[in-house]
Parts: sequence; C-alpha cells; structure tokens
Amino acid sequence: MPSRAAERDPAGIGAARAIGFVAPALLLIGLFLVFPALWTLYIGITDYQLTGPAAAEPSVVGLDNFTTALTDPLFGNSLWLTGLFVLGSAVVGQNALGFGLAWLLRAARPGLRRTVEAFVLLAWILPGPVVAYLWFAVLSRDGGTLGLLVGRPGTAWLVEYPMVSLIVFNTWRGTAFSLLLYSSALAAVPPSHLETARLAGASGWQTVRDAVFPHIRGHVLTNTLLISLWTANDFTPFLLTAGGPNHESEVLPVLIYRQALESGQLGYASAMSSLLLLGNLVVALVYLRLLRGRT
Repeated sequence: MPSRAAERDPAGIGAARAIGFVAPALLLIGLFLVFPALWTLYIGITDYQLTGPAAAEPSVVGLDNFTTALTDPLFGNSLWLTGLFVLGSAVVGQNALGFGLAWLLRAARPGLRRTVEAFVLLAWILPGPVVAYLWFAVLSRDGGTLGLLVGRPGTAWLVEYPMVSLIVFNTWRGTAFSLLLYSSALAAVPPSHLETARLAGASGWQTVRDAVFPHIRGHVLTNTLLISLWTANDFTPFLLTAGGPNHESEVLPVLIYRQALESGQLGYASAMSSLLLLGNLVVALVYLRLLRGRT
C-alpha cells in the first residue's frame, strides 16, 4: 500500500517545490485581487474623502456608510437598474443571441461561419470608448443612423429610452463570448442524438430542449455566471449616458464612480463597491451550487 506521504503527494515533487510552483500565482492574486478588496473594505468603514480634512486624516465610522447606502434612494435605484441591465443584456440577451447564432452557424459553410464570427468578435475586442462612440453616432438625435432607418429622425434614443439602449448595446457588444462558448459546446453534442430527434419528428425547440440542453447545461451555467459578473461591473454605460437622464440609467458602477470622483466621497463609494462585491459573491455561489447539482 502507498504511504500516507505518497497519497498526499502523488506527483512526487515535494511540498517545497509545489509551493514554489504556485507562489507566483498566489502573489499575483494577493496583489491584484485580495489586497484591493481588503483596502476597499477598510476605506468603506471610514469617512475618507477626495479633498478636505478627511482626505488627510480619515476617521473610522464603522458601518455608517453601509447603512446609509442601503437606505439611499439612489443606491436602490442603481441596484434595480443593474439587475435589469444584467438580466436583459446578459442572462437573456447575450445568452439567447449567442446560442442562436451558434445553433444557426453549426451547419453553415466554413467561410460564412468564420465571417460571422469575425464580425461578432470584432464588436467584443474593440476598446470601450470606440464602441461607445460608434453607438452614440447610431443613436444620436442629430442624424443618427437608427432614427433614419426607422423613419424617426430627431429621436433622442439615449434620452427617451436609456436603459433599452444600454441593454441592446451591451447585448450586441458582448455576444461574442457566448457565441464562441456555445459553438464549442454544440460541437461536443453527439450527432446520433440530433439524428434521433430528427427521425422522431422533434421540432427545433424540442431538439434543443431534449437532445442538446442536457449536454450543454454546464456550459450554459458557466457562461451565464461569467457574463453576469462582467455586466454587473461594466462601466461602459457611463460613456453613453453618464447615468442620465435624471439617474434613469445610473447602474452601480456609474453611481460608485460619481460618488467617488464627482462628489469626492471615497469612503461612501467604497462601501457601495463592497456591497457590489458581496452581491457578485452571492451570485457566484448560487451558480456554483447549480453547477454542482447539474449531474
């Protein structure tokens, strides 16, 4: 029988060498993830401000910033808008569009498939300010492309429909990741299952539900987790609407930015950031629990 030490170290590299292998990764995680999170938590319990006496000598205020945020109508409004933004553009929009494109392109000619994937990927890899400028031109009141196409010139889409505009924009921009992931997942579905469903007379929806989804359920959950977290922390909406008009598109990252840099309340903004981080952790734990139970 193998010794207890061999069971603990099946590769036989030794504890010191194993620690040496993972130390650089742990150092980077600690430097760029753990330390900023702990620093944000610390700032969140102080009255630290961008300027003034509190900038030089901040004092600890305990949980006052957190309780103020939870009772702040602006925070509640931003929390609701962030949930709407994530649900509309990530959970529904990017998931549905990404899977739909992957499903339609699975049997397309290689040239057509690569061309569509290239255009979708281009929207994802372009810098945020560039994409925001292009969409601002599309949605602009003065000669905007969308207004001319639908016969409504002069419509201020970003003012009259700010959240709808942001949801459509983020769906268009972020679909590439879902498309690539679902294309890879669909390639692993046994062709015999699809053929059996076809011979049984199943519709397209029935084929997806009964023959495809059981095989890619883990991919769906993983994709939804990642795009939800990315969307919840996305600052790009600020480039289009700056949270306006009248806070109607002020998602949490935008509100945190405005409280920190425009109002100068760094401690209060850090408390909001900590609440957003807590929300991300809760969402991640829910998805991970679903992933464990998928089998």
